[in-house]
Amino acid sequence: MSKAYVVFTETIRDAAGMEAYGAKAMPTIMQAATILAADENPTVLEGDWPGQRTVVLEFESADAARAWYDSSEYQAAIPLRRAAAEANVVIITGL
Repeated sequence: MSKAYVVFTETIRDAAGMEAYGAKAMPTIMQAATILAADENPTVLEGDWPGQRTVVLEFESADAARAWYDSSEYQAAIPLRRAAAEANVVIITGL
């Protein structure tokens, strides 16, 4: 089974709101994933990159990533993120 990655790109409107989101989301992330990268200023080599912050999480599988995202614990954190930032969130399956 291939590993999977959840990638967030975020444009933050409310830093305090994102701190509240992080406080609620981080315990769920630490139980389910490995944080591979978190960058406030990614270096864009070509094109336009959405957002100011990019975060990459690693999961054992796409099913594990989806189970984390759909969990009631993480779902409770999502409204905080949506109130504080615009985000794109995708699951990418590894090779």
